[in-house]
Amino acid sequence: MEWIHDYLPYRMSDNVEELQQDVTLALLKSTYWAAERSEETIMNSWKESLCIGLFSAEGVQVGFMRVVTDGATFSWLCDVIVDPEHRGKGLSKWMMAVLVDHPRICHTSIYLGTRDAHGLYEQYGFLRREMMVRSTARYLNRH
Repeated sequence: MEWIHDYLPYRMSDNVEELQQDVTLALLKSTYWAAERSEETIMNSWKESLCIGLFSAEGVQVGFMRVVTDGATFSWLCDVIVDPEHRGKGLSKWMMAVLVDHPRICHTSIYLGTRDAHGLYEQYGFLRREMMVRSTARYLNRH
């Protein structure tokens, strides 16, 4: 699917073929949550995920978000980022509005684990809750 912003020169697409690998990798490597992931891990994470790219009028990718879902009951929102040069225009809000109405996941419970941007996510119905997490890397290092 594709979405065109009403008044800003941006569009979004959930066609993973449109993702600009180098841009997406650079965006994710600049974050606190994905900086340590290998390029192979990042690219493998796209294979079974719903990925949405944000693109400028010039066709340059300037944002990205990814959702892991079973398509029936739950979705996990992760890897939400907008290039710093394109922030402050309401693009994150637009991305979230598109995401929560996406036909592939709008009927699922959407989960999110983040240390920041709580105000943004709360505008779209997310509630602050504590979650338990099992880290495979930590588990594997114990044995």
